Amino acid sequence: MTETESSLPLDSWHRRVGARMVSFAGYAMPIQYEGIMAEHLWTRESAGLFDVSHMGQLLIAGPEAERGLEALLPADFGILKEGRPKYSLLLTDEAGIIDDLMVTRRGDHFYMVVNGATKHGDIAHLEAELPRGVVVDYMKEQALLALQGPKAVEALCRLIPDVAALTFMTGGAFTLAGIKTWISRSGYTGEDGFEISVPAASVEAAATLLLDQPEVKPIGLGARDSLRLEAGLPLYGHDLDETTTPVEADLVFAVSKRRRAEGGFPGWTRIARELEEGPIRKRVGLLVEGRQPVREGALVVDGEGNEVGKVTSGGFSPSLGAPVAMAYVPLASAEPGATVSLAQRGKIFSAKVAPLPFVPHRYHRKGAAA
Repeated sequence: MTETESSLPLDSWHRRVGARMVSFAGYAMPIQYEGIMAEHLWTRESAGLFDVSHMGQLLIAGPEAERGLEALLPADFGILKEGRPKYSLLLTDEAGIIDDLMVTRRGDHFYMVVNGATKHGDIAHLEAELPRGVVVDYMKEQALLALQGPKAVEALCRLIPDVAALTFMTGGAFTLAGIKTWISRSGYTGEDGFEISVPAASVEAAATLLLDQPEVKPIGLGARDSLRLEAGLPLYGHDLDETTTPVEADLVFAVSKRRRAEGGFPGWTRIARELEEGPIRKRVGLLVEGRQPVREGALVVDGEGNEVGKVTSGGFSPSLGAPVAMAYVPLASAEPGATVSLAQRGKIFSAKVAPLPFVPHRYHRKGAAA
């Protein structure tokens, strides 16, 4: 670990179980244990445990909290039910994405999870923009685990039977072997699973209990990235930043119907215009011909070799056995089936625009078998 890196609450535990550590978002984090490919496929087939304690967990409270959040985020907080996480966006006045996040109503306060690399900037932005009297509490004492995969519910229900009642994008307070937790049925892999907030002082005990289940193995940052890419999920700082808008990023679902019509949040004017006229470019999925992956930073080029877009995420899909990518392309080239050319290190690759996700999501919704 370098002098500029922070350590996760589970740092020594990761090293004990054989993790290879890398620097990410200001932390030393496990990139892999037994190998990215094996960890990826295990999560798709069984259940993987991820340490995501680098994420920022915030508690936002005060009489004006709801009104203040609605002035900053394009969500409809008036219809946000108790214990229901909502994906939303922190936006600039020009509709650039400052961060993507999850926000949940929990009684008299809101619980927000923001990206690790942006959390300190997000906190400063929220404190500057929210009404006086609204408190933003950075919950430094909390760690965060993600249990993901088709057998995640089987493993967790053995320890907490009541979590079976949770469906996709619902959450609640539970006790795990005496440890107070907040658990939501959500995640970042496209699989069924849970995100588990626990006191940092108890996270090693919680992780050990979960890994004692035969379905569960520890999974690193490398497989987390390949899993989210297959699921078509954007990563902040790569597929999203302050130069991209929700319409360009194909995240219009995060702007609620009422807010699209009424506005009242940063960037609404541009979003309304792009919804009516169409954006200049759009985030799409790409199936790349051949076997060589095309990586972030590769150019999308026209017939004359001029840059018209850029690859923002790319790699080999273990589930498909083929390279995939996400890129911003001109709107005229964004329809599924369209062929685009990619330039990387002096080579030209051909790719076809494909619907996202590359691998179908398997979230547990109402009516589905647990």
